[in-house]
Amino acid sequence: MALDSIDRRMLQLLRQDGRISNSKLAEAVGLSPSACLRRLHTLETSGTIRGYTAIIDDPGPDDASIVIVQISLDRQTEPVMRHFEAAVRRAVEVRECYLMTGTTDYFLRVEAKNMADYERIHTDVLSRLPGVARIQSSFAIRNVIRHERQPG
Repeated sequence: MALDSIDRRMLQLLRQDGRISNSKLAEAVGLSPSACLRRLHTLETSGTIRGYTAIIDDPGPDDASIVIVQISLDRQTEPVMRHFEAAVRRAVEVRECYLMTGTTDYFLRVEAKNMADYERIHTDVLSRLPGVARIQSSFAIRNVIRHERQPG
């Protein structure tokens, strides 16, 4: 779907405030509320807007630790990768999963309450994912920068 300047402005405003009312959004982009709602619906049904979410502040010292996990599979065939990806989607502790190029097949972002919780996740979840040959884990010390994607 090709985006025009009004679509891009709507997306920019929604990134700044995902809870903006339709009337305020329409006013900000110079549309009637009904025309704005139609465009919004088109952006949603086309997949340009995939969903809405709350961005939660970084965890405090008593909250979850972020663990970056590198997974190497024993084989990189389509059936093995498809089976792994289906299983990792069911693992609630895995917050993000990326198929990678290079020496690691997948990068996962995992949240754990503490070291004992991560040991449980490693033993009961990650090591039981199908096709896993190697797991390498790194604990994040703190978040230095986080940018939200800009329209364009």
